[in-house]
Amino acid sequence: MFSPELLLRISKEVSAQVARVEATLKLLDEGATVPFIARYRKEATGNLDDVKIRDIDERGQYYAELEARRATILNSIEKQEKLTDDLRSKILACFSKSELEDLYLPYKPKRKTKAAIAIERGLEPLANYLWEQTGEQPAGEFAERFINLEREILTIESAIEGALHIIAERVAETPEFRKQLRDAMMTEGVVRAKVVTGKETEKTKYEMYYDFQETVAKIPSHRMLAIRRGTREGILNFSIDIDNTKFIVTLLSRIIRDPQSRFAPFLDTAVRDAYDRLLLPSIQNEVRSILKERAESEAIQVFEENLRTLLLAPPAGHLPVVGIDPGQRTGCKVAVVDETGKFLENQTIYPTEPKRDLEGSEKTVLDLIQRHNVRGVAIGNGTASRETDTFVRSVVEKNKLDVFVIVVSEAGASIYSASKRAREEFPKLDVTVRGAISIARRLQDPLAELVKTDPKSIGVGQYQHDVDQKKLKKSLAAVVESCVNRVGVDLNSASIDLLKYVSGIGDKLAQNIVAYRDDHGLFRSRTQLREIEGFGEKTFEQAAGFLRIKDAENLLDRTAVHPESYPLVERMAASLGISINELIENPAKINAIDFKTFEAEGGRYTVNDIREELLKPGRDPREKFVVPKFREDVKEIGDLKDGMELEGTVTNVTNFGAFVDLGVHQDGLVHISELSHKYVQDARQAVKVGEIVKVKVIGVDAAMKRISLSMKAIMPKPPRRIRPKRKPQIVPVAPVAAMAAEATGSAKAFGAPRPKKPPERRPQAQQKQQTRPPRPPVEAVPPPKQTMEEKIRLLQEKFGRAR
Repeated sequence: MFSPELLLRISKEVSAQVARVEATLKLLDEGATVPFIARYRKEATGNLDDVKIRDIDERGQYYAELEARRATILNSIEKQEKLTDDLRSKILACFSKSELEDLYLPYKPKRKTKAAIAIERGLEPLANYLWEQTGEQPAGEFAERFINLEREILTIESAIEGALHIIAERVAETPEFRKQLRDAMMTEGVVRAKVVTGKETEKTKYEMYYDFQETVAKIPSHRMLAIRRGTREGILNFSIDIDNTKFIVTLLSRIIRDPQSRFAPFLDTAVRDAYDRLLLPSIQNEVRSILKERAESEAIQVFEENLRTLLLAPPAGHLPVVGIDPGQRTGCKVAVVDETGKFLENQTIYPTEPKRDLEGSEKTVLDLIQRHNVRGVAIGNGTASRETDTFVRSVVEKNKLDVFVIVVSEAGASIYSASKRAREEFPKLDVTVRGAISIARRLQDPLAELVKTDPKSIGVGQYQHDVDQKKLKKSLAAVVESCVNRVGVDLNSASIDLLKYVSGIGDKLAQNIVAYRDDHGLFRSRTQLREIEGFGEKTFEQAAGFLRIKDAENLLDRTAVHPESYPLVERMAASLGISINELIENPAKINAIDFKTFEAEGGRYTVNDIREELLKPGRDPREKFVVPKFREDVKEIGDLKDGMELEGTVTNVTNFGAFVDLGVHQDGLVHISELSHKYVQDARQAVKVGEIVKVKVIGVDAAMKRISLSMKAIMPKPPRRIRPKRKPQIVPVAPVAAMAAEATGSAKAFGAPRPKKPPERRPQAQQKQQTRPPRPPVEAVPPPKQTMEEKIRLLQEKFGRAR
């Protein structure tokens, strides 16, 4: 486990109590999953959410890796017999990976550098002589003794040159200097981007970066990632710059004791060489990596939050749905699923050119809707989606059908439809038909369907292909896991793809669950899980609470109450003299329970969760489903005009704004400055993916396919806040100022406000002001009385001598 010092560090970094951090790390070490800890171990963690628990886990892993690296470094230096007590103390006191590597750098096995070659040739004593700056002998005379033909030191100059290489490496590897430059570059450094020579006139999406600079401390992640991408594509060059002269002067002042000494010119040369050749490039690369990691972390966080919002989008629920994958040349693939998502039938219609057949298409759609009692139509937002949407709506209105029509995102549907899992489920169906089925199911339950698709292909990220893919995959998997367990899973209908994200299960066990279900029929009790191969007690503990059985014999199996708490619920019911079946969904009986008497046994958080589940068993935390409405007169980007007000669905949220689907095949951008009349620091605070918003068109560039939108333009402006008049400032008389005025015989005291100079166009007022005697300052607090000795001392401190 971690030392008290490390626990305290993690506690401060994640803003959680040390005891909570320790308990969380202990549970994680014992094999508990994050969703399980967040939901069923609230007493131990103090009700930390899954995000905070993952933060603790991440910091714990960081320090575990740091401790392992520390041990390796100590062992390596000890084997070299160079581990001093002072160095050991510095290494043990280090809690930063980069600073730990700085300490190890001078002892790290490395390729043959200029300094290493010079050391092999025996020039280290000469380097030490120059470095110490205490010798009386001129450097040239001292260097003469190192001339050695066998070691290829032919002249005094070559000996000194080798010694300076040793000094340069020594300077570049000094941990203190490296940290100072790293910190300076992070606070004062500037990211500069320039267009590659010869491409100045090219029109690209990187035009704003053709001559760009921003401080390292403030550059947003999306700009950093854009600059890196532009550099990879050969459009841009970028550098991280700092005031080199300023830092070199600082280095020289730290190293050269006497600028006039005979050693100063040699050390000056070595320091400049160290900075230009070794130190600056090394730290620049480090800062590049830091900026990359910082930008990637922010981009991944944006992706995580957008994905979470999309996965937790309101489900339309259990109702028959028609899914349409729109197309032009090959027609629109239509698939019908029943209320459970089971595929029933598919057809192809041609409501658009080139094979336009409105009459036949209407007949097909009407037949499918009426025959299968369809309640909703989901249309993918791909090619010809607006035309298809208009056609289907006309059929619904013409025949007065009680059916809603909605355009849904089909991002990732094509990838799923071609996947192995889709082929196994529908081996005889065409890829496009599988896509239509997926679109229909997305309307019924976005979470259950989207988990079948690689999260990266859903398209709600920011520069998602420019970040560390391994880190992205891990983070997104954690989000999916969190969402699945937050909603809960129906054990009798969940797919393998959904089950594998349940706490403690995984892909192999998910397959075993489905196989058991196929062989033995529907689950009737959670206890049956123990009969499945690989489902041990630890797995049961981690998973059972998140698996629901809709028609279970034990009503608690339908809820999120964990089986370990069933005896507690039984005692709650017994306290009223009734059964559990009589207690569930009976507010009067539930409110009659004295829950505080059970907190000693179950804990306050657990008891409160049980109460909520008894009131609303198996409740879905997702919001109510709402159908967005697109304007019928807007079908393509050319139909948009400045000033138009429309309704759309937020498809992506980034650091610089939100993208909104208006139904014209090109999402519009609401820049962060157009989200609200109030200052918005983070776009995710104002909108979320899947949210239906009203926007106003403020700019259209059809050629570049850019649509600029505003949300604040249709919001009423907040009333202008009237600032209260400032009260007159009370200026206390400074004791020293009063004494100085007294000593000089001046009527004006130091610190007294000067009279304001009136405008020149009012000379009379100016003259009047000049004739008026100055108003003495108001004394808020009378100055304390001082002795003569105190007065003299204060005057000496202020003016240098007594007056």
